[in-house]
Amino acid sequence: MKDFFGNGKIMIGLIISILIFNFVAFKTNNKLTKNKIVHIWLFTAAFQQAFDVFINFKYKGYWYFNKDIDFAGALPYFFLVPPVNIIFLNWYPFGSTLLKRISFIILWTIGILLYEAFTLLPKPIGFFHFGWWTFWIEAIVSPILLYILIRYYKWICTIEKEVIKNERCN
Repeated sequence: MKDFFGNGKIMIGLIISILIFNFVAFKTNNKLTKNKIVHIWLFTAAFQQAFDVFINFKYKGYWYFNKDIDFAGALPYFFLVPPVNIIFLNWYPFGSTLLKRISFIILWTIGILLYEAFTLLPKPIGFFHFGWWTFWIEAIVSPILLYILIRYYKWICTIEKEVIKNERCN
């Protein structure tokens, strides 16, 4: 049976993941403003695209569904990873001790690795494939990417405060 995206199988794992992560992101959010959500969503999609141009398309480290560019492969960029980053930032223990923040990143990295193992299952559940990329590489890269996300979020918070401070009523 062909699905809308033409890859031959219904994408059960991806569709369920998108629904769950988006539901959790928007139901549990109590910190992020709509402005921050839009910034994080667009940053995530753009950053992941830029990263994957090299790792995925140029060097074939990993890929979604198949090695070619297709509509199905775009779904995780725009509807799966952004809500996960929103959940991460909403639950991140800003203002806590360094040990607690590092522990949080380590736990999230473990969660990312477990979820990635789920996505590597055969179709129709799985939709992710490794080339030369491994769980060890993911374990090293994920905390770095999470740190970049935190730094970007803090920058957006600073900008938002400046805009509010300088806003004038006419």
